[in-house]
Amino acid sequence: MVNDQSSDESTFFLNELAKENKHLIIVNIDDFVTHGLGKKFALTLGIKTAKHEHLLLTDADCIPNSKDWVKQMSSNFNDAEIILGYGSYEKKKGLLNKIIRFETFNVAQQYFSYALAEKTYMGVGRNLAYKKSLFFDNKGFASHIHIPSGDDDLFIQEIAPNSTVAIEMANDGQTTSEVIKSWKDWIYQKRRHLSTAPLYKAKFKVLLGLYPLAQLLFLVSVILLFIVKTSLLYILILLALKLLVSYLVNYKTMKRLNVHDLYWIHPIYETLNLLIQVNFVLLNLFKKPKKWRR
Repeated sequence: MVNDQSSDESTFFLNELAKENKHLIIVNIDDFVTHGLGKKFALTLGIKTAKHEHLLLTDADCIPNSKDWVKQMSSNFNDAEIILGYGSYEKKKGLLNKIIRFETFNVAQQYFSYALAEKTYMGVGRNLAYKKSLFFDNKGFASHIHIPSGDDDLFIQEIAPNSTVAIEMANDGQTTSEVIKSWKDWIYQKRRHLSTAPLYKAKFKVLLGLYPLAQLLFLVSVILLFIVKTSLLYILILLALKLLVSYLVNYKTMKRLNVHDLYWIHPIYETLNLLIQVNFVLLNLFKKPKKWRR
């Protein structure tokens, strides 16, 4: 357990836990240590301190969905060296909560799908496992140590090509995080996540750009059809086909990833998410967030 410059009662709490569990090893990073590396400094210290080969990572605000979380995730080490898990957000009222949960599902659907197609490009630090030897063979985060983000996408892109990868979608293998409560904090977080995109391999830039591009072109096409006064029947048929495909594709995955409450109106969140993501990309073109927030 890495206690990275906490300002609450974490140190006292962890020390009490350590008295009850001899397997708990605490690594404390003092307040005066200035590294500017986001989670990378803490992760590196934690990984160096770890005594065993199998690493299972999560964040301080994440709660396992089951007492069998470690067992469920680590069982994949029988066949894989990297395990991509799902880190959801708690369900609350409000539009922001629904958009965050849908966007989290949408991202997971993509990285799970590409992993199954042997094109692994990311995981999420909230629920990620890999072998310790992969970290040191890759010289840790050395190639992108100059930016605070990248520990769960740029790093995974580097180690995945020569490693076996598994995905874990079972509820027992999931974690749930405290949801971000303000638009400002969420916007900052998403912009920070997107700041690593320019460093992605070219093939991933293309692949990840195709889906939102197709969505955007469809949206523009529908608007243009209205402008040129195309028969309303044709437009409705086109929309119906799009919705049918979307409902068929997303049903099982949304149920397994515990966002089935968004299922029937997910096309609305999909459209909102698309427009928001386009704005994030445009914002990052002009000004990139630099300061790391815990």
